[in-house]
Amino acid sequence: MIKVSGLTKDYGARRAIHNLNFDAQQGEIVGFLGPNGAGKTTTLRILTGYMPPTDGEAIVAGYDVVEESLEVRKRVGYLPETVPLYTDMVVFDYLKFMGDLRKIPNVDARVDEVLDMVGLSDRSNGYIGNLSKGMRQRVGLAQALMHRPEVLILDEPTIGLDPGQVVEVRALIREIGKDRTVLLSTHLLNEAQNICDRVLIINKGKIVAEDTTENLQARLIGAERVIIRVRGESDELAATVKKVKGVQGVETKSDGTVEFEFASGKDVRPEVAKQVISAGYELLELRPLGMSLEEIFLELTGADSKKK
Repeated sequence: MIKVSGLTKDYGARRAIHNLNFDAQQGEIVGFLGPNGAGKTTTLRILTGYMPPTDGEAIVAGYDVVEESLEVRKRVGYLPETVPLYTDMVVFDYLKFMGDLRKIPNVDARVDEVLDMVGLSDRSNGYIGNLSKGMRQRVGLAQALMHRPEVLILDEPTIGLDPGQVVEVRALIREIGKDRTVLLSTHLLNEAQNICDRVLIINKGKIVAEDTTENLQARLIGAERVIIRVRGESDELAATVKKVKGVQGVETKSDGTVEFEFASGKDVRPEVAKQVISAGYELLELRPLGMSLEEIFLELTGADSKKK
């Protein structure tokens, strides 16, 4: 569990983050998004006990990050963007060393278990310095999981991975997130959309949005947009859809599909489906066309730059 209240950090005269307020619960994966310099890494460093805040409070796994920093560190697994590894060590020995530092019982068995989790069992006897960047990233994730942390904080966890490895690591994070709190910082918007239960968008040190991607879409556009497709001729499809109360903005596209909108909270899709089928059409598709997370991100963080 993470609970942040009024978190502020100053670097001299520059304010990196200002009055942040958010939480993340057990069993939840929260995406932390923002452009470079927005304050993401500063926030993560405070939450892991790496540096104190200038003001405000952060409670991680039930402990204050300033007053009970050592207790927090016992319960947090941290993967920084640049993973600090001993390149002259063998993978197994490195993880065993990290486990010994944390006084993990049956450390050899735990190393084997974690190596299997991150798909590195066949590289356990290889030198870290001989691994690819993607493989090193997995070693970093393995060390973050060694002590079975209650909270996992990941800063760009899939950076440097090939597409196949990205899919595997995302699946691993989703599995980990079932019974842990995961705070995930990323620049990959599709990554947040695919694996996060909720997203926080930070810009210039302030949180500008916090919600599920679906709710953010509805809040920004104020309406739900839907595409409908039928088999065969669809010349009168738009007119048929318009007959349903609550439908607005009906538009026929060049491929014969029809798009329409309805106000958020007033879902008319069942009525539209009934109307279309009653009119004799064979309904093939009826799906929402929300804003992508990329569009949401640009809308929330690009407004200032557009005005300049």
